[in-house]
Amino acid sequence: MKIEPKRSAATDTGSPLPRAFFARDATVVGPELVGMVLSRPDEGLFARVVEVEAYRQDDPACHAYRRRTERNAPLWGPSGHAYVYRSYGVHWCVNVATGSDGVAQGCLMRAAQPLAGHELMRTRRGGVADVELLRGPAKLCEAFGITGALSGRDLCGDAPIVLLDDGTRPDVAAGPRVGVSQAADWPWRFFVDGSRWVSVYRRSPRAPR
Repeated sequence: MKIEPKRSAATDTGSPLPRAFFARDATVVGPELVGMVLSRPDEGLFARVVEVEAYRQDDPACHAYRRRTERNAPLWGPSGHAYVYRSYGVHWCVNVATGSDGVAQGCLMRAAQPLAGHELMRTRRGGVADVELLRGPAKLCEAFGITGALSGRDLCGDAPIVLLDDGTRPDVAAGPRVGVSQAADWPWRFFVDGSRWVSVYRRSPRAPR
């Protein structure tokens, strides 16, 4: 099932996801996040999540695999809080913490389909075509104005970013995560199969064959 551009009811209504939704294993939360609406109501930005990756403490590709640090602390809970980091020291990427307090895990927002607020997204993204606005985690953060200042904020509470459920349930596929050099074949990327809004899969050249 492909999700095509349309103004969704979630641009006006939609139920915020409760903390109980996130307080489960990342590999369970991940596929259920696909189809939800990422929103920034204060700026009129709404987008449907079409691609998510799960990461856990026992996963060598997870930032919290070896130990807890000041940077990765949000991944250790409480669930429903944002973990924002710089990729290669350049681009911001946003995750939401999942699971139980004290066990690091979370889901990376990889791509979304814009629903409302296109003009502001285009301005932030330098006027690119709509299909490229949110097609990748760094692009998504740039379009939504997400920076490290959001890290640690409660997406179920005081954060300007909210995840909404408007009842949309797309068909979700699973496959290997993009660009990771360890655990490269673990099928922890969840996405709308065949959607043009999903980012292009690229295997890390450092991943073992």
